Amino acid sequence: MSDTSAIVASARRLGLALPAFNIPYLPMVEPVLAALRDSGTFGLVEVARVEWEKFEARSLEAVAEEYRRHDNRLCSRLHLDHVPVIDEDGLRVDFLPIIERALAAGFESVMVDGSRLPFDENVAAARSVVELCGPAGVAVEAELGSVLGHEAGPLPPYEELFRTGTGFTDPADAARFVAAAGVDWLSVAIGNVHGAVAESARKEKKIEARLDLERLSKIYAAAGVPIVLHGGTGIKPDNVRAAVARGIAKINIGTGIRAPYEAALARGPAAARDAAYRATLAEIETLGLGGNAVRLVG
Repeated sequence: MSDTSAIVASARRLGLALPAFNIPYLPMVEPVLAALRDSGTFGLVEVARVEWEKFEARSLEAVAEEYRRHDNRLCSRLHLDHVPVIDEDGLRVDFLPIIERALAAGFESVMVDGSRLPFDENVAAARSVVELCGPAGVAVEAELGSVLGHEAGPLPPYEELFRTGTGFTDPADAARFVAAAGVDWLSVAIGNVHGAVAESARKEKKIEARLDLERLSKIYAAAGVPIVLHGGTGIKPDNVRAAVARGIAKINIGTGIRAPYEAALARGPAAARDAAYRATLAEIETLGLGGNAVRLVG
């Protein structure tokens, strides 16, 4: 088991969860790490393909280099978030070379997202990444179900989505998927939604989502691996805490730190950095995720 995977597994056993902060702008790396350090919190710093394609993260290599400049092993590890097989624009992605670049750059865990594929193709994509990363001791996350929000255009009405369970992860499928793909962590859809990445929708208020906790309990019991919650911004804190008790070991947070950073950019880089720092601390406090570093890494 890799170091990062062992820490995530420990968080699950202790009833904790790791915050994971997405980096759409390269200068956000340092304030996010500073907030983790100053709050005594262990978390993941992560970048997704969409963040260097549609924002200003520049590249996974640029984020890795900036991360190493400020890294503190007591409070963080570096994670590659969503590398899609089919992206938010419906285009096929040559995903394995991106994963290979991440291994070369020193990422300690990666996520392949085949959630837009049929089940068997999703398994095959995830399995190919596990086979690539296993010898390097790098943990692999995959997604089953459809966590909406990254696509262009409006979402379906949220209450209708939740009532019908459209795209939600099926517990029996989760068991089959983990057994066949051999992934370390599983990202699921249980009512959570991503923040918008389309230029026209980025400044809109994020939906206040809620979680199907009963379904989550069944997924965790069936899958037997730590569960990942994407779209963590905007979910009611008591809902998040209840989800942690039911198997969530990693919570991805993007919009909650990106939006304050973007809003402060007009006042200059220092103001934007301070906004990201304060927003990261606020997310940690609001979700009750702080102070876990001592328990996880000593």
